[in-house]
Amino acid sequence: MPTSERIIPLGEIVSTHGIDGWLRLNPYNPETTILRAPLEVVLERECVRATFDLEFSRPHKRQILVKLRGIDGIGDAEHWVGFALGVAEENLPELEPGEYYHYQVIGFEVFDSAGQRIGVVARTWSTPAGELYVVTGESKEHLIPAVKEIIDRVDVVAGKIIINPPSGLLDL
Repeated sequence: MPTSERIIPLGEIVSTHGIDGWLRLNPYNPETTILRAPLEVVLERECVRATFDLEFSRPHKRQILVKLRGIDGIGDAEHWVGFALGVAEENLPELEPGEYYHYQVIGFEVFDSAGQRIGVVARTWSTPAGELYVVTGESKEHLIPAVKEIIDRVDVVAGKIIINPPSGLLDL
């Protein structure tokens, strides 16, 4: 895999599991179905990047257990704790028209339904309660829940999000 290819992080390796080299992944999206063998995955942290073939995966509580080819014992597995696990963008499943991946909205401008500019999506934040868009405004940062009750429209072509925030949300 070329190092210039865009890698999309799916979660973080948080610990080992057993003695045979299994890793525990905290997925950013617990409902993800992409982690099925055969699949090439990337473990990445700071300037270190390594590519592995996914041999097996299975859900375990709120995590996903993954077994990667070449990581065959607990000693090998411990080295990878703290790394992000990702896949090449081209390996993501195709979306239906009107759908988008949360990572794609980073850099989008956010406006309320009256046309008032709120700011720019700086990052997404996965929480147990759901996905949040972290929007950097001129004077403060806003946490906007990525739910249909608040997000009116996402225009991927224009790089713009229109929200209908409930009273007080932008004051927090």
